[in-house]
Amino acid sequence: MADSPWGPARLALTAIFAVDGFLFAAWVVRIPNVRSQVSASHSALGLALLCLSIGAVLTMPVVGRLCLRYGSRPVTVGSLTLLSIAVPLPAHAHSVLSLGGVLLLFGAGYGGANVAMNSAAVDLVAQLRRPVMPSFHAGYSLGGLLGAGLGGLLADRLTTAWALALCGLLGLAVTTGAGFALLRSPAAPMVVPDRSTEEAPGRPASGHVRLLVVLLGLTALCTAYGEGAIADWTTLHLTDDVHASAGTAAAGYAAYAFAMTSGRVGGTWLSIRLGQNRLMLLGGLAAAVGMLIAALAPAVPLAIGGFVLVGLGLANLFPLAIARAGATGGPQGVALASTLGYGGMLIGPVVIGFLADAAGLPLALTTVALAATTAALLPLAVGRR
Repeated sequence: MADSPWGPARLALTAIFAVDGFLFAAWVVRIPNVRSQVSASHSALGLALLCLSIGAVLTMPVVGRLCLRYGSRPVTVGSLTLLSIAVPLPAHAHSVLSLGGVLLLFGAGYGGANVAMNSAAVDLVAQLRRPVMPSFHAGYSLGGLLGAGLGGLLADRLTTAWALALCGLLGLAVTTGAGFALLRSPAAPMVVPDRSTEEAPGRPASGHVRLLVVLLGLTALCTAYGEGAIADWTTLHLTDDVHASAGTAAAGYAAYAFAMTSGRVGGTWLSIRLGQNRLMLLGGLAAAVGMLIAALAPAVPLAIGGFVLVGLGLANLFPLAIARAGATGGPQGVALASTLGYGGMLIGPVVIGFLADAAGLPLALTTVALAATTAALLPLAVGRR
């Protein structure tokens, strides 16, 4: 029987998305402290952050296969447990090399959780027969907002080690409770592509299906490039280039997270009202404009306003791309699109870091506007196909 609109499975999965966003934001707002702790330049920090993305990208294809074999819900709980354990570790790194090592583990948990929980969400969306994927990602953004807000409040009150340790314990507690509820709920039927009919008249061939998933993955890549750049460099841009305080910089990231949360809360309604392609086109173009404002603004309020527009614009691009990839290719479609998507986080830290050292962080951040424009246009090609 279909789950009710806000049944136990949907609530538990939303909580899991939220704690994933909370843990990532808790790390993000402490990046300036960790950079000082390991005495890293922009480019060295970019290489360390690259390890997080490498851990995620290497794990994602494996997790896609695990979801097919064991189900996406148990894999979701296991991956989020690993992430909760890994969150406190960067606070104990005292060199760029050791930071890169712990970020590999962090990335494995983060990447695994994202593939597994998105696969579980795709199955639940099919069960509910409503385009509710943005609501799960709204939970992620709300968690990011809470993590950034709490990080700002604790910036001058707790050491990095204590703050991240408490966040990791909270992550374990929520994972235990929400995971128990999710595993006890009736399982949604897994969305798996029907291989037996792919070559039938009127059905897309397997190569065509893969091409569609790749195009959606590239959309996710461009979006994740922007999200990763903002996550890794927003606080540094606001403190170093716009001369904001540490608390104000954390508030700037929180404003971005709040805007993204708001955009995703209304994402289901907007995707029905405007259509998915039009929503993704308008969102990508809005994010491009907002990023140019945020990167080049000389004043803190204007820069934060730009980040708010970026949050609203990017809000629904990634969840809609992953949802469509999952509907097309099942858990392996989610894994392929997610791997390509988080490839944006793989190249983002390196590109931004080296460009920042060569030409300054503001100019480096303008590449996000180019990526957002590309993300706006790719879904049109998918729609035509």
